[in-house]
Amino acid sequence: MLVRVITVFEGSSEFGSLRFCKKSFLLPMLQSLLSCPSHTSIVYKYHRNTIPNTRSITTMIRMKILVAMSGGVDSSVLAHMLHEQEHELVGVMMKLWTDPLAPVVQRAIPTKCCSVEHIQRARSVCDTLGIPFYVLNMEEEFKTKVVDPFLDAHKKGETPNPCIACNRTIKFGTLLEKAKELGCEKLATGHYARIATEIESNGTQRHLLLEGADAEKDQSYYLYELTQEKLSSILLPLGGMRKEEIFEMAKKYNVPMTAQYRESQDLCFFPEKDPNAFLRRYIQDIQPGDIRTEDDKKVGTHKGLPFYTIGQRKGLGIGGLIIPLHVSRKDSQTNTVYVAENGKDMKKSLTADNIHWISWSPRESQEVELLARVSSLGSKRKGTLKYSGNTGIFTFVTPVRGIASGQAIVLYKGQEILGGGRIASAIH
Repeated sequence: MLVRVITVFEGSSEFGSLRFCKKSFLLPMLQSLLSCPSHTSIVYKYHRNTIPNTRSITTMIRMKILVAMSGGVDSSVLAHMLHEQEHELVGVMMKLWTDPLAPVVQRAIPTKCCSVEHIQRARSVCDTLGIPFYVLNMEEEFKTKVVDPFLDAHKKGETPNPCIACNRTIKFGTLLEKAKELGCEKLATGHYARIATEIESNGTQRHLLLEGADAEKDQSYYLYELTQEKLSSILLPLGGMRKEEIFEMAKKYNVPMTAQYRESQDLCFFPEKDPNAFLRRYIQDIQPGDIRTEDDKKVGTHKGLPFYTIGQRKGLGIGGLIIPLHVSRKDSQTNTVYVAENGKDMKKSLTADNIHWISWSPRESQEVELLARVSSLGSKRKGTLKYSGNTGIFTFVTPVRGIASGQAIVLYKGQEILGGGRIASAIH
């Protein structure tokens, strides 16, 4: 039997229907079970895949926590929640890279990351709570670790996901190191994902990454590269909540919710909604080439591989066809964009490399049935992974579309994120 210590919870449990936790109730229990851990926990007994719908609590033991601020609703509510629980907080906001070649009028768009307005809002929240606030200049590091790899991947005809790189190297890389430098026990962020701790009969602890309770806002896909060490130092208090609940708490804490501050931008480092203008500024010598159907019939000319994404229908310049076509794949060797009609671009398998495991890994050459997502907005699909080294072949039970090299395949067992890797190629 497994006994798991869940650092997030909601509603009913073995201990009754609980909404908030009182020290007098839980502290003696935890002291006897776990010799008083350094963070608040509720103990559940269950099998894998029956993880309760959970909401975070950190009310019991006072900690020094670095709170990642953005000036948005989520991080503002997060800071208020932790302050209400009497933790010692330090607010921090990262000043990331801004495109110096972008039109001047575009650089100051307030809905984008790191604007003066966002910094002022984050500082205002910290001033209200009476906690210190710092702005960390990470422009150079962000450019080197996120933007440059993003551009390099596009040059090769791939479809990268810079948010995954940012979470690995910046938010849970440099920022986590800064938390330790400041003497903070934890780094708290507003990500919609959850963390649990599994304790086996021999006392071994493993930290698990779980999907967020709000399926529409779940961000677990972006976090598959987290390690055991990093998970032990992270708090995700919003992971067990729904967005509507965040808005209700924002009203409670008098956090402004004007439309431009409700949601963060996924791609924060260029001002335009369409990345093509940004790519034109930084990728030189982009060559046009053929647009061909999967049976190798030329139907048009593309403007350059970086400007096309898998699944794209609009802007192909091949109108007038009886049957609409969309991008099915890109071939950097021949500089060709291939298109197909709906249903004729389905792929049965894919190859992946740089596979990373969080809390579990299969044996060498083992075939294991898992769930997989191949994009941040995609649904989980059943299939089998044949694993070897840090590479693998994933075969879907039902063929899927939209598999793009450079994107991530993230692997799940129920609600748990086991790991993932970079998609190298799709297989018919």
